[in-house]
Amino acid sequence: MNKLLYIFLFFFCLNSFGQDTLSVNKTDTVAVASKFSEKDILVDTTKIKGRSFADFKEKYSDSDFDYETKNKEKNAWDRFKEWLSYWFNRIFSLGSDEASMSVVELFLKILAVIVILIVIYLIVKAIMNDEGRWVFGKSSDKKVIHYDEIEKNLHLVDFEKLIKEAVKTGENRLVIRYYYLWLLKKLAEKEVIEWDIEKTNSDYLYEIKNEKLRNDFAYLSYLYNYIWYGEFELEEETFTKAIQSFEKTIKTL
Repeated sequence: MNKLLYIFLFFFCLNSFGQDTLSVNKTDTVAVASKFSEKDILVDTTKIKGRSFADFKEKYSDSDFDYETKNKEKNAWDRFKEWLSYWFNRIFSLGSDEASMSVVELFLKILAVIVILIVIYLIVKAIMNDEGRWVFGKSSDKKVIHYDEIEKNLHLVDFEKLIKEAVKTGENRLVIRYYYLWLLKKLAEKEVIEWDIEKTNSDYLYEIKNEKLRNDFAYLSYLYNYIWYGEFELEEETFTKAIQSFEKTIKTL
């Protein structure tokens, strides 16, 4: 019975203390509110000047201001290198994808250099004239004789060999030129004419005493001028007849 009485008194005192505290708080709030009014509130009337930023996005569109991490999209070349790296790693057991990719990069660089060298080789070979030879060719050790050098060294030239080479390459006009120079060489060796690089065909014609040979030389000179200096396509029939005429005269010397 005494215990119940103590409990009752404890809760009664607690309730009375809480109500007194609440009454004091309400009284303080009302007292503070009554001391201030809306007039006591300071309002900031300063005018705010607006600012604009022209081309704001354009100025900060550089990659340095891009803070988002984006995965680079793989193109066909990247996928090809990955595929090649996979097979290198599988065949040679390189151990890791990084090592395999490094080998692939080195391999592709070497391959690119080889391709460039091949292209350079083909370009140089294409622009070489037909009298010359590519440095890696079978005839690279042979002396190259140019057109002007042939006339200067007429007595040293093997025209039969030059004619065969020109026939193989299909240079019919050049074949006729070689035949004509060969004819001059033969005439000079037989002392029918006196060879001089400054002389003209007419000069040689007047030096030939034999009438038949002079007529043959005049005709062959005409063929040579017509074919060598003529800007036209040489027909096979004309080419064959010209060769026969040159060989017939040369054999008589």
